[in-house]
Amino acid sequence: MIAGLGTLINVVAIIAGSAIGVVAGSRLALKTRDLITDVLGLITILAAASAIIPMFSKEFSSALPKGWTLLSILASLLIGGLIGSALKLEDRLEHLGQNLRRRFGAHHEGTFVEGFVSSSLLFVIGPLAILGSISDGMGTGIDQLSLKSILDFFAAIAFAASLGWGVAASAIPVGIYQGIWTLIGFLLGNVLAQYQIDAMTIVGGLLLLSIGLRLLKIKEVAVGNLLPALAVAPIFVYVLHAFIG
Repeated sequence: MIAGLGTLINVVAIIAGSAIGVVAGSRLALKTRDLITDVLGLITILAAASAIIPMFSKEFSSALPKGWTLLSILASLLIGGLIGSALKLEDRLEHLGQNLRRRFGAHHEGTFVEGFVSSSLLFVIGPLAILGSISDGMGTGIDQLSLKSILDFFAAIAFAASLGWGVAASAIPVGIYQGIWTLIGFLLGNVLAQYQIDAMTIVGGLLLLSIGLRLLKIKEVAVGNLLPALAVAPIFVYVLHAFIG
């Protein structure tokens, strides 16, 4: 099995789903497309609720000092948010979307940037992107990324139907992000303990919740600035586990 094949399939699935969604979206009324976006927001919140479940597991809580289960997630988000804000990741991500919009020739008043930012965050956040890519890099199979590709394909159709070609452009950061994790899997093997993966999953679930709130136009959370929390979480819980727990 060629390392990176799973990510390649995922990228193709996103582009194909986006193309179908754009074609279908042009034939849908505005209210129908808005409804699709609302449904996506609700499904994203449902996915977020599922991702947060490990926080209440005995395995995760037992790996940390008593009373640190919730505090570890809070600290990861705060530290990650400070790093992301200092690096202005949200602004940089939107700037990248604007550059891609101009390169693709999309209209300024369109939803290219919104589609790019929202779908990029949705497609890279979650345990399947990390675990599947590591598994791909280690040569132990692409089953997880194949499942993710199917899910992303249908999500891309729904997103692109209302948000346009920006969703297809999200395949670029997806390929880069998952490519990095595939390389880690190839070079280092299994680098994360289960409790560290759980911490990343929980933080990712909260970021997914933020995306759901944005899609439903309830609250504009600067999710891009919180992305470093995904990297901070496994490091922070490791320190707690190794030196305090």
